[in-house]
Amino acid sequence: MNEVIKCLTERKSCKRFLSKQIKKRDLDLILKAGTFAPCGKGMQSPIILVLQDKEKIKKLSALNAKILGANVDPFYNAPTVLIVMADKRIWTYVEDGSLVLGNLMNAAYSLGIGSCWIHRAKEEFETEEGKALLKEWGVDENYVGIGHCLLGYPDGNLHPPVKRKENYIRFVK
Repeated sequence: MNEVIKCLTERKSCKRFLSKQIKKRDLDLILKAGTFAPCGKGMQSPIILVLQDKEKIKKLSALNAKILGANVDPFYNAPTVLIVMADKRIWTYVEDGSLVLGNLMNAAYSLGIGSCWIHRAKEEFETEEGKALLKEWGVDENYVGIGHCLLGYPDGNLHPPVKRKENYIRFVK
């Protein structure tokens, strides 16, 4: 089977990570793949923030958990968290950021690295605490959180992909 199709059809979300940090070479390849995601009119509205500092990740995870309304680690102890944000002044910003997240996760899988998309980035950075983080990180106020991409080496085997639903594809005549 074609390697690209294999990655696209076999990738699964990872929710158990080893504490070992991913290799810089692999991270650079994953990030590069993210920057080549299709964007409306080629405007490249997204940016990718890379967090590998445990304390910064813990702080952001706590903010995410508060929005979720649960006392859990929504980042599953991942050693790397990528935050995809996009410029809301570009009309395709949500779609652009979503495609970046897809590229990041598929690139990670191709390198044997686990990934998971975590929501609530938009809500995180609408809070006063989130706005303060963006200011600290030098991110313009026009950027909106699209999602988080957790990265790390899987702790155990991933489950096989679930069977696709009936009538997923419909030919219209």
